[in-house]
Amino acid sequence: MSSAPTEPDSAPEAPGDRPPKRIGMLVAIAVAIVLLDLVTKIVMVSWLADGERVPLIGDLVSFTLIRNPGAAFSFATGMTWVLTLVALAVVIGIARFARRLRSKGWALALGLVLGGALGNLVDRFFRGPGPLQGHVVDFVSVGWFPVFNVADSAITIGGALLVLLALLGRDLDGTRAGASTEDTEGPEGTEKDAA
Repeated sequence: MSSAPTEPDSAPEAPGDRPPKRIGMLVAIAVAIVLLDLVTKIVMVSWLADGERVPLIGDLVSFTLIRNPGAAFSFATGMTWVLTLVALAVVIGIARFARRLRSKGWALALGLVLGGALGNLVDRFFRGPGPLQGHVVDFVSVGWFPVFNVADSAITIGGALLVLLALLGRDLDGTRAGASTEDTEGPEGTEKDAA
């Protein structure tokens, strides 16, 4: 009596078959963004006076030092303390999701957002006029675009990457959203591309 061969996809997944957790990658990216953001802000504050502008590429790109009480790109300038609480909620949310993180793409995106949120939170807590109401240092001016900093750039790029990953149906663990054994197998038990 011969039994039908078992398909590799139908066997329970061994712990070694799963991609490794990417918490270290997320933390490394976030720390790098926070440090880069902090160093660039310290340099700009020591080099430029508030409102001072130094052209780099004609009128297109310049360094312009401003203190921003609002969100990224000077949005919601009268709600500094609310924005601080929102940033704290984002940090806590990312920390909760990090336990399930096995995707390099999600680790990169969440690391960028986390680093950017923490970078601007440092300003909210430690810059004037006081804790939870500190003004964020912005210094990069590009054309008509509002003045921004490294943290704002990281949040924007990370957010765009998160949207892309969601549109592609990627989960935190690196699989496609809603994929089951039947969804990942093609005709005759061959596995579909699940990258």
